[in-house]
Amino acid sequence: MKECNNFPFYFHTIINRLKEEGAFMINWGIIGCGDVTEVKSGPAFNKVPDSKLTAVMRRNASKAADYAKRHGVPQWYTDADELIQDPNVNAIYIATPPSSHESYALAAINAGKPVYVEKPMTLNYAAAQNMANAAKNANVKLTVAHYRRQWPLFQKIKSLLEHQAIGDVRLVRLQLDQPPPTAAQLSDEKYVWRFDPAVSGGGLFHDLAPHQLDILYYLFGSAVTVNGLAINQGGFYKVPDLVTGTIHFTNGIVFTGSWCFTADDPNDVCEIVGSKGSLRFSFFTGNSITLQSNNETTRFDFDRLQHVQQPMIEAVVNYFSGHAANPCSGEEGAEIMRWIEAMAG
Repeated sequence: MKECNNFPFYFHTIINRLKEEGAFMINWGIIGCGDVTEVKSGPAFNKVPDSKLTAVMRRNASKAADYAKRHGVPQWYTDADELIQDPNVNAIYIATPPSSHESYALAAINAGKPVYVEKPMTLNYAAAQNMANAAKNANVKLTVAHYRRQWPLFQKIKSLLEHQAIGDVRLVRLQLDQPPPTAAQLSDEKYVWRFDPAVSGGGLFHDLAPHQLDILYYLFGSAVTVNGLAINQGGFYKVPDLVTGTIHFTNGIVFTGSWCFTADDPNDVCEIVGSKGSLRFSFFTGNSITLQSNNETTRFDFDRLQHVQQPMIEAVVNYFSGHAANPCSGEEGAEIMRWIEAMAG
């Protein structure tokens, strides 16, 4: 065997080749391994190629240890900084309530570790801008978990629009109605934090609308103007329970939407109206698209995903590994926060 006299260079070359071939493993650490990570996201980190869930953190030691045991995670912490500094962790997923997203993200960015952060990105637009700028200035990758972008349903909608299935898009109408929270929900700490603006940013609108507004951005791009009205009608809590909003997109498309969280009958519908037809679908309660065009109705049905974030996590792993573009940048996430503020304050 020929002796290698330049081992450091040889080793560096092998590592680069492994990265190019997709064999470089993304070892994830989760900050905030609560209920949202049990099925929606957590298990997916071990199911996509070149990805492994290596460590989790939760302030409650017994809950952190229990999560790690049930999900087969090698390491658990009660301190986020310890997880961030773990040399075996090379990517951070932040799944805490929005109030701590900024501080945890900045700590991970300062440690040079790429960040995948839950929606809503932060409490407000200023904090989102700060996070995005910090990642850019440090040359650290940052992705926002607007995971519906990667769902087959919304990618099909994008394809139908690009292929002019309904002609030129004119108008988008959205309505989301939900009944008011029950007394049990208002006394459940796992749920009630959503109504504390210091923790959530503003209420159910801040919790649910980011999914919808980001898809609008994904489909139609930037906005010329965004306006809205937010009030509290029901008095069940102090933050707004009714929000209306309008968007005038740069391409001329107009959006109108309403979010009522004290309605009697639930409703979840979005309609995209074009010059030659329309598309109808829901964001939270259905898995189909109805296309009406040329006096014909076509329905596209999609299977429910076992782990709703798995397609997005795979896209993020590909981005962090250097094999794909960012599926949702910090700048895009910040723009959605700007829209939310413009509508609901």
